[in-house]
Amino acid sequence: MMLNGFGNHHSTEASPGALPSNQNSPQHCAEGLFAEQINGSAFTEARNHNLHSWLYRLKPSADHHDYALYSKQFIQPPSSTQPPNPMRWSPHPTPHPRAHAEHDFIDGLFHLAGNQNLNSFIYQCTQSMNSKHRFFSNRDGELLFVPYQGEVILRTEMGVLSIKPGQIAVIPRGVSFAVDVLNKHASGYLCENGGAPLRLPELGPMGANGLAHPRHFMYPPACFEQLEKTEAHHHELICKYQNKFWISQNNTSPLDVVAWHGNYAPYSYDLSLFNTMGTVSFDHPDPSIFTVLTSPSDTPGVAHLDFVVFPPRWMVAEHTFRPPYFHRNIMSEMMGLISGEYDAKHDGFVVGGASIHNCMTPHGPDAETFRLATQEALKPEQYQNTLAFMFESRQPWLVTEEALQHPMRQLDYTTCWKF
Repeated sequence: MMLNGFGNHHSTEASPGALPSNQNSPQHCAEGLFAEQINGSAFTEARNHNLHSWLYRLKPSADHHDYALYSKQFIQPPSSTQPPNPMRWSPHPTPHPRAHAEHDFIDGLFHLAGNQNLNSFIYQCTQSMNSKHRFFSNRDGELLFVPYQGEVILRTEMGVLSIKPGQIAVIPRGVSFAVDVLNKHASGYLCENGGAPLRLPELGPMGANGLAHPRHFMYPPACFEQLEKTEAHHHELICKYQNKFWISQNNTSPLDVVAWHGNYAPYSYDLSLFNTMGTVSFDHPDPSIFTVLTSPSDTPGVAHLDFVVFPPRWMVAEHTFRPPYFHRNIMSEMMGLISGEYDAKHDGFVVGGASIHNCMTPHGPDAETFRLATQEALKPEQYQNTLAFMFESRQPWLVTEEALQHPMRQLDYTTCWKF
């Protein structure tokens, strides 16, 4: 049974008695296990934001060969000539255009854009990582998965999560995992957050309820792998560190945690459970009411990263232009579409596509959406066929040279605003 409650201190064991009952680091752990702590915050972080877990594993994670540079590198340099224009991409082809054979989560990564302590990717995979005995960890930040096609199994040190379009998952910084594909192909958006770990936003005047509720976030129960190397295969450990990909080998699976307790662990969330807020009179509340998770910065009230979702909802605003209005923001936006249509752009912005509107870049509904919205009869309307999201950052999204020159980039994007 899954464990629930965002940021709760969970306790779980896959073998009865494996979890010490009265202390963290006994002289002799049950079943000959090794005690190991993983910290997602400084030791002296305030208690309500202190993140750490104790793991009880078959082998310490330090037991591996030295790392060497991986043969492929997926972090691309930003373009030196990025214009201050809005940008939009059509979905990447399936299968991945660089792949001449089956490819797993790592080899199917496409680096779209980044900035200080943030990166956004498209992932595409047609092969499970277990077929090559491969595992991945990211030491540069936590990873937020937003799938738009296919279901994947995330096997992690702390247990197993399953996500499909309409659900998200977060793998904390430094936690090892593998991505397995249930269908022939799986694709999604991926955000690497190297800032403060994602947390639930403050609710302010909303009070105690609304938006994403803590109890709907699910954590995995302990589930371990006891896999030794074979004559044909070592276990490959691939990690991202200082924006480089590195590879090592291990004699055992790193997913060998028999028991754990703490509040630093992978979690998933079903976006259909997001309790949307909105007006019941006129005009738009600010889109911050759609924030699911936030990574705060050192400036109060300014996020390093906001994860915002635009789900199915009722629109009832009186004598009001209902699609998103024209705007220029201090924050920089990268948007994607998980399913259906986006209410501000019915053409060109489709599932698997992406758009970037950086700081003070004017954007809003396309000309046809504007025309229809100014002429429609204003009655209560239910937006059902839609699920869009936004990675919003205080820093501009610096598009990689490969993404800037990519054939899926829509070079005529700005023509959608020709009135």
